[in-house]
Amino acid sequence: MGLLKQKDKKKSSLGSHMRGGGASGTQVSPLRPRMLEKLPPCTHACPSGNDIRGWLMAIALRDKLGIGLDEATEMAWRIEVETNPFPAVMGRVCPHPCEGDCNRGAKDGAVSINAVERHVGDWALSHGLSLQTMPGEDAKAQRVAVIGAGPAGLSCAYQLARRGYAVTVLESLPHPGGMLRYGIPVYRLPREVLDREIQRILDLGVELRCGVTVGRDITMEQLRADYDAVFLGIGAHQGKKLGVPGEDGDGVYTGTEFLNAVNSGRSVGVGEKVVVIGGGDTAIDAARVSKRVAADSAGVSRRLGAEVTILYRRTRTEMPAIDREIDEAIEENIAIEYLTAPLEVLRNGDGAVTAIRVQRMELGEPDASGRRRPVPVEGDVFEIEADTVITAVSQQPDTATLGSLDAAWIEADDWGRTRYENVWSGGDNITLGLATTAVGQGRRAAEAIHASLQGREPQAPWLPPVIRSDKVRLDWYEAKPRAERSVLAPEARLAEPDREVDGGITEEQALAEVARCFSCGKCFGCENCWMYCQNSGFKKLQSPTHGHFYDIKMEVCDGCKKCWEECPCGFIEGQ
Repeated sequence: MGLLKQKDKKKSSLGSHMRGGGASGTQVSPLRPRMLEKLPPCTHACPSGNDIRGWLMAIALRDKLGIGLDEATEMAWRIEVETNPFPAVMGRVCPHPCEGDCNRGAKDGAVSINAVERHVGDWALSHGLSLQTMPGEDAKAQRVAVIGAGPAGLSCAYQLARRGYAVTVLESLPHPGGMLRYGIPVYRLPREVLDREIQRILDLGVELRCGVTVGRDITMEQLRADYDAVFLGIGAHQGKKLGVPGEDGDGVYTGTEFLNAVNSGRSVGVGEKVVVIGGGDTAIDAARVSKRVAADSAGVSRRLGAEVTILYRRTRTEMPAIDREIDEAIEENIAIEYLTAPLEVLRNGDGAVTAIRVQRMELGEPDASGRRRPVPVEGDVFEIEADTVITAVSQQPDTATLGSLDAAWIEADDWGRTRYENVWSGGDNITLGLATTAVGQGRRAAEAIHASLQGREPQAPWLPPVIRSDKVRLDWYEAKPRAERSVLAPEARLAEPDREVDGGITEEQALAEVARCFSCGKCFGCENCWMYCQNSGFKKLQSPTHGHFYDIKMEVCDGCKKCWEECPCGFIEGQ
C-alpha cells in the first residue's frame, strides 16, 4: 500500500513538472497530442488523384458509421467519381501504380485496390447509378469545345459539365473512347462496360459529335471563335516505326494500327507466324489478339493456330507491361525472346514478309530512363520466320488531324495550359502514359478552364505529408490473405476470343479486401487512444465520421504519449 502511494506521488510530481498551471488550477502537458490527417501513399501514387483510402474505408467502416452495405457502396462510388468517372473501366485496364506504393505491401501484400475498384464500378452499373452535377454549381453561359473523346477529353468534359458548362466533344473516329476502345482488346474491356460509363457522362448534357475531324470539317480558328475555351485531347494513335530496312510495305503493322483495325471490326490476315516487337501493354495486347484472330493466306478466319513471338530488347524485369498480362500471354503459348532487337524485315521476291533478322543483346549501364541499356552482342545475329511483323515500340499524336497546326498546339504545363489563349491540352498527346494519367490531366485542365472562365488562377489543393509504412503499426493489424481475381483458363480464353478473361472478385472477397486497408494516416475508430489514455482524455463522438471518432480533452492530458505510440494508422502524433 505504501509503495502504491509512493508511485501515485511520483506520478503526481512528474505531472506537475510536465504541466503548466492555469488560472483555474488545470494543468496541460507540453507534449500535446494532435490529430493530423496524412496523405496515404496509394493516393499519392495515383495519377488521377483518386481518394482511394476514402472509398475503401467508406465500405470498411459501414458498421461503425451505422450505414448499410448498399449505401456504403454507393458512397464509395461517389467518392471515386469525384476524380475518375470510369471506375468499371479503370478497374479492368489500369496497371494500378497505387498498389505498388500501398503500405500493406510491407506486411502481407498490397490491398487489391484495382479489383475492388472494378467491383464498385460494376455494382454502380448494375444499380443504374448516375453522375451528378456539383452542389451549388448553376448552368453557365460559357461554352467549351473538347477535341477527342478519349479518357482525357471525356474526363475534361465530365468535370466541366458537372460545373454547369455547355460542353461539345468532337471525335474524328466513329465512336467515343479513344484508345480505350480502339487500343484495348475486347477480352480485356467489354465494350458494354465502356459504353455505359461514357453514356453517364453524356447524360449530364455533354454533346458528342463523332466523325468530325478538326482541320477538315472545322478549323481551330472557328472553334476558338465559337467557344470560350478549347481542350485538345487527340491522344497518340500513331505508332512509331522501327527505322530498319524492309519495314515499309504489306505485312508490317504498328501496334496501334493493328489493334485499331481489329477493334474496328476489320479483317486482318496475319498468317501462320507473327512477330511482335516491344515490351509494353500494346505489344502484349497485339500478341494476344494475333493468337485470337489468326487467318490463313486466303483470309479465312480461324480461332487458333498462329505462332506468336514477342521480341524485347531487355529482360522480363524491365518489361513495362502489366505483369498479369505477360503471365497470361505466356499461358497462351506466346513465346517471348528477351534481349533481342530487330535489325531488318526480310521479304521474298513478291514483297511478302518471310522473316526478321535480329541481334542478340546484353544489358550494360543504366540509360536516361534508369533501366540498363541494351548493348549488342558482337556476332550474335539470327533470323526468326514471320508472315507478319507488328511493331509496338512507341506511339505519337497524329497532329495532322489538327490541320495546318503544328505540335506547339498540344504542349502544355501542369494545368494543361498551352501557349495559346483559351486553349488547353492533355492526355497521351502531351505525355504518353496510362489511361488513368490521361483522366487526371483532363480533370486538372477542366479545373484550370473553370478558374480561367471565372476570372481567377487555378489553385492546387494543399496536401498533407505522405505517410509511409515506418509510421504505421504493422504489427497491430491482423495478417490476412490478399484477394485475387478469377481468370479464365487458357483453353477457354482461346476458344471464346471475345469473352472477358478477368472475372474480377466476388462481393465476399471485396468486403474482406476493404477490411485490409490500414486507413493510413486517418482515424478509423480502432479505440486504442481511448483505451490507453489513463486520464480519460478521449471522448467518443455520438455521430462519428471517417477520421473523426474522438475529441481530445487537452485539459486532462499528462503527456504520457501512449495515444500516439498506440495509434496504428499514424493519425495521432505529438507536437
